[in-house]
Amino acid sequence: MSPIPKYIEDVTAEKEGSNGDKKAFPYKITKVDAEVNKELLKYFTGERTGFVQVGPKKWFFPSGYERDAANYYNFRVRPDDTFVVTFPRSGTTWMQEMVWLLANDLNYEKAAKTQLEDRFPFLEFSSFVHMETKEEFLRENAYDEEKYQEVQLIDYPAWKILGEIPGRRFIKTHLPFSLLPQNLLQVGCKVIYIARNPRDVAVSFYHLNRSFRTQGYIGDFPRYWNYFEKNLQPWTPYWEHIKEGWSRRNEANLLFLFYEDINKVVNLIDSIKTVSNFLGRKYSDSEYETLAEHLDIHNFRRNKSVNFDNLKRLGILVSSEEGFVRKGKNGGWKDYFDEQLNARADRWIEENLKGTDLKFPSLS
Repeated sequence: MSPIPKYIEDVTAEKEGSNGDKKAFPYKITKVDAEVNKELLKYFTGERTGFVQVGPKKWFFPSGYERDAANYYNFRVRPDDTFVVTFPRSGTTWMQEMVWLLANDLNYEKAAKTQLEDRFPFLEFSSFVHMETKEEFLRENAYDEEKYQEVQLIDYPAWKILGEIPGRRFIKTHLPFSLLPQNLLQVGCKVIYIARNPRDVAVSFYHLNRSFRTQGYIGDFPRYWNYFEKNLQPWTPYWEHIKEGWSRRNEANLLFLFYEDINKVVNLIDSIKTVSNFLGRKYSDSEYETLAEHLDIHNFRRNKSVNFDNLKRLGILVSSEEGFVRKGKNGGWKDYFDEQLNARADRWIEENLKGTDLKFPSLS
């Protein structure tokens, strides 16, 4: 998650934020059951009002989503846009860095000087910053005018920012296709969708929810898995999200990838070439090798432009928790699932894959 880029500080116009022929948001938004909501607010301390579910699939979001649901759905897509669409913690940041560099002549110098969230805005981030939580951040940073102003901007809607960006735009979102502009894959822009196996996703998402005070999760992992499996986490249902991406995998402007494939050392350069070709860019073998080295997880963890060090400086990202970029490996979930929880996960996965042709490269 990311704050609003500094350069947009004075932008107030909304003319490009949504389509001129803005459509009504087609899905009913309802509040989560009162008792469930009460429990969730106890364990997710960053949200203060409560949670909502959207449409027949019951997409789950904090209360702030309702304010901008129609703006996301009606966002004006341009033919030269590039989107990275994922369920959270599916290799999103890693792919953003790869895509931006491939599309920008491998400009490592500019990438190092410019935070990834400025180069690649997060469409719906503002929906996750509750007003009361923001007020806490403001009080904590009141002694420093620069930090105070940065906090003031963290919930400025990215759909407004993106409307003011000239030229090619790079956009990150975790929204499922059904909640995004319905012409997304028809206007000519490039969309990369990444799927990752649910156990590793849940472990990584658990740590993110503990790290970001906008979420502020204070429970343990078994409790977190319970919420994840029951679709009581933002952007769930996980399986519906993946299935929507999978169902569109053969469309011309969509590149569907499995995280388990692209982050293998033996396949990394081939994966980079696949993305490069999809974006219409071509480089030498040595340049691809240099990019692969740049994206190596050990180097990536040390990359200050992708690790949200600015949020640590503002106290929004908890420095005592694991960093935003974690281990990046497949199978790390095994350290979190005991035999009973693993058996439960097996049943859940089997049930949700039944009747589909969706096959992950590895679920073990």
